[in-house]
Amino acid sequence: MKRCFRYGLLAFACLGSLTPYQATASSDVVTLDWTVAETLVALNNPPVGLAEIPQYQRWGGAEQLPSGVLDIGLRAQPNRELLAQQAPDHIILSPLFMRLSDQLNTIAPITALANYQLDDPLWPRLQHTTYTLAALSGNHDAAAALIDGIETYLGQQKALLEAQPPLLIVQFIDARHLRVFGEHSLFQAVVERLGLTNVWQQPTNQWGFSTVALEELLSYTDAAIIVIEPLPSGMGDGMASNALWQQIPAVKENRVVRLPAVWSFGGLPSAARFAELLSEALLAR
Repeated sequence: MKRCFRYGLLAFACLGSLTPYQATASSDVVTLDWTVAETLVALNNPPVGLAEIPQYQRWGGAEQLPSGVLDIGLRAQPNRELLAQQAPDHIILSPLFMRLSDQLNTIAPITALANYQLDDPLWPRLQHTTYTLAALSGNHDAAAALIDGIETYLGQQKALLEAQPPLLIVQFIDARHLRVFGEHSLFQAVVERLGLTNVWQQPTNQWGFSTVALEELLSYTDAAIIVIEPLPSGMGDGMASNALWQQIPAVKENRVVRLPAVWSFGGLPSAARFAELLSEALLAR
C-alpha cells in the first residue's frame, strides 16, 4: 500500500551548502539503482526504465513507480535491447555496476552516483544526489523542497520522541544471523536526526551494517530492537519457537518492533519512510 508521508514537497528555501549541477534539457532516465529511482519519483521525474521492479517493491522502495516504468531486467545484467528501445537521455549507475558502462555507453551517456562511502558522510551525499537528479529535468526547486520538507519533518518528530529507549536496528539474514545497522547507514543518519540513540558501536562496512550471529544481541540489556522486514523466506512467525531469540532481553521484555520493508541503502525518500514508520511505532508503544 502506498504511504503518504507527511513531510511533503514543501516549498522551503534552498539549502545553501550544496551546489546544484547545471540543468539540462534532457530528462528521460534509465537506472539500475533503486536509490536513484525512488529519488527521481519523489522529484516528479520518474525513470522510464528500472531494473528488477518486483524486488524494488519487495525491499521497500519508498516511492510507488508509475505504471509505465519498464522493467529492464536484472541489475547485474540488464536487457540491452530494451534499453536501446527506450532511447534514454541518461543511464545512471552506482559504482557497483560501473563494470557495465562499456556495454551501455553506446545507448546513452553514463552517469555514476555514489552515496555510500566509508570516508564521506552519508546525509550530505544524499542531498547532493537529490540536487544532481533534479538538474536532469532543470527542477532545482523540487530538490530544495524535498530536502527541506524532510528536514522539517525530522525536526518535528524529534520534538515528540523524548525519553525513548536506545535502539538496535536489525534485518535478518536467516534464523541465526542478521545485519545490525550502525555508522555509515541510512538508519543511523535518521536516528541521529530524530535525537535517538543507536547502541550498536561495532565496526560496519560502507553500507553501514555488521553481519553478526544472533547471540551477539544477548548482551544488550536495555535496548529496544527494531526489526526491518522482509523476513527471510520460511521464517514467518517462526521466531516464536527460536529458543535463542527468546532469551534476548528485548524479546523477553516485549521491546521488539517490526517495521515494514524500507530500502536500507536508499536515498532521502527511504530516510523519510523509515523516520515515519519508526516514529509511529515508538509513539504507539
